[in-house]
Amino acid sequence: MDDDRWFSRYDDKTAFWSLLKVNLTRPISMSIFEPICVFMNVYIALVYGCLYLCFVSYPIVFALRGWSPGMIGLSYMGIGIGSMLTIASEPLIRKMINAHKPDPETGKPPPESMISIVCIAAVSVPVGEMIFAWTCTPEIHWIAPIIAGIPFGAGNCAVFIYASSYLVHSYGIYAASALAGNAVLRSAMGGTLPLAGPKMYATLGPHWSATVLSLIEFAMVPIPVVFYYYGHKIRAKSVLIRQMAEDREKLESKRRKAEERSDRLRAREMEAMGEKKEMEV
Repeated sequence: MDDDRWFSRYDDKTAFWSLLKVNLTRPISMSIFEPICVFMNVYIALVYGCLYLCFVSYPIVFALRGWSPGMIGLSYMGIGIGSMLTIASEPLIRKMINAHKPDPETGKPPPESMISIVCIAAVSVPVGEMIFAWTCTPEIHWIAPIIAGIPFGAGNCAVFIYASSYLVHSYGIYAASALAGNAVLRSAMGGTLPLAGPKMYATLGPHWSATVLSLIEFAMVPIPVVFYYYGHKIRAKSVLIRQMAEDREKLESKRRKAEERSDRLRAREMEAMGEKKEMEV
């Protein structure tokens, strides 16, 4: 229909191949030219790769204690407990997010409110990794490295959830493209970094292998901190986000005009009905 008061996605007459090209190239373009995507993708990919490296490092260090493969599987309980703590803390975390000053345009907490949680998690991850690094050898009780997995797992879970939420809230209708680029880099890091695990632990030993990872994670802490304090300025300079805001304003303007036109039509109909009744009387 030609009634512009209503819209369906089937009204979009974009050709299939043009649509496919846009959807394949936009995630790549955002991962290269959007500062938020570039740095958050690198940070999330690094954290993701270190998590997957645990699937290599835990069997190595707990095998030194003479544990069987079945017992080694139980050593991941610390990471699992930490992840569950983050999930169970969602009501408290949500209060922390909602405590931020609302965005004047949306009336909701700004995207940077999500990063406030990532800043805490960014410290929790390397702290857990460092504790694991210096408690993982047999001379220290086995419970210590497992407990170290709790802050590590809690931080990892929080980074994945709330850093991804930051991308979603920052890019709105382009959130799928932002997350697609993030998933590619994250999966690539998760698939390749563990391959270096056995050689790294054989060369540096359990203590310094995990310490190096922890120091790298500490070095990446400024990324979420910078976005927490200056993310609103970075978003304001983003060409894609400005374009998205302009498109939203155009859509809102079109919707308001359609509503005003509909109101005028209803008013005219009411007047016509009133005149008709007067003539009948």
